[in-house]
Amino acid sequence: MEKHIVKVLKTEFVTHNVKRFTLEKPARYSFISGQATDVSLNKPGLEDDLHPFTFTCLNTDDHLEFTIKIYKGHNGFTEKLLDVNVGDELILHEVFGAINYQGPGLFIAGGAGITPFISILRQLKRDDKLAGNVLLFANHTEQDVILKDELDEMLAGNHIDILSEPTSPGAQGSRIDKALIERFLTDKTEYAYVCGPDEFVEIMKNYLLESGLPEEHIVIEQ
Repeated sequence: MEKHIVKVLKTEFVTHNVKRFTLEKPARYSFISGQATDVSLNKPGLEDDLHPFTFTCLNTDDHLEFTIKIYKGHNGFTEKLLDVNVGDELILHEVFGAINYQGPGLFIAGGAGITPFISILRQLKRDDKLAGNVLLFANHTEQDVILKDELDEMLAGNHIDILSEPTSPGAQGSRIDKALIERFLTDKTEYAYVCGPDEFVEIMKNYLLESGLPEEHIVIEQ
């Protein structure tokens, strides 16, 4: 099994509970935007405790980057990442993942499900191919939106935040439903990309199918 020990070069929080890790990039290590790898801690007894995370950098970058939501309260793997800082080591494994860009379309993300789309959208920006893409991004509150400023800058009015529990005065909570999806599915929509919790993905996939998008044009993690 492929294995690479890499040092952490930088860490920072991008929201109250999302931490970004910048890492060394092994020689000849490559991926396609949207793909992931299994990660473990290079600490005694934890080397084989593997967990999947998506790259949020570009393959052409001279470093690797993960943007990871930290879940506190049950001593899980992401909570251990709170204590990982510059100079610590992670172990990376083989690259995998079925989410990759097929053509212009509708991106639908739930919470941390935005992570594969970050790299894809950054690559499209570099290639000047963002036109025709729309992002519906579901979160609880304004504070939960990952990289909001960057997404706004890249997509402008085609980045739509859907908040179930907004904190802004007078704001009403909402969720992504079939009617909303149909508002953004046009004759030019070639594909839909969906990522988030399993139940979220299943619901969104059903909405898309009911709205007439062929199943082979719905890109999800397999």
